[in-house]
Amino acid sequence: MTFQLLCFYVFATAATLAALGVITLRNPVHAVLCLVLTFFSTAAIWLLAEAEFLAVALVVVYVGAVMVLFLFVVMMLDIKLEPLREGFIRYLPVGVVVAAVMLVEMLALIGVRAMAQAQAPANPAGDSNIAWLGEALFTRFLLPFEIAALILTVGIVAAVALTLRRRTGVRHQDPARQVAVDPRTRVRLVKMAAERGQEQAP
Repeated sequence: MTFQLLCFYVFATAATLAALGVITLRNPVHAVLCLVLTFFSTAAIWLLAEAEFLAVALVVVYVGAVMVLFLFVVMMLDIKLEPLREGFIRYLPVGVVVAAVMLVEMLALIGVRAMAQAQAPANPAGDSNIAWLGEALFTRFLLPFEIAALILTVGIVAAVALTLRRRTGVRHQDPARQVAVDPRTRVRLVKMAAERGQEQAP
């Protein structure tokens, strides 16, 4: 058994166990941490398969942005769990375990990449996986790429339009009308004669 195959078994086992933890753990914060570990282990497997772009995109987009946002949203929600109000120290053991596993996977990947560079022959074309993907995406598949970008833009515009629609029976403020208001038509000063009340006898 080679070191690369051993690393694959380790990453696959970690991803499987973490995925099982996502659907079996009752604590939502622990489930989100296990999902982060699942994504990171899957990215490590893609690096072993020399799919660098997919691995980097998974780590940057999901682990670095989406899952961190999910973690903060879950911790900020009022789920009526008393441990959630005790602070971050309760989740420190699970966080340390997840971070330790990710560190071991990164060190194993560094060893695999070093062995691959030492044993593999030089690439005559000189192109990496990312360079090949970029060349194919912006040459042969440029039209589908632009169509996908247009569909995503339409989806964003539709989502914004749905959030800004007028709803009956709901109070809302119109900043444009508030700014255009003339204060002289909104405030009326009334002059009244001063009156002194009758003093009560002691």
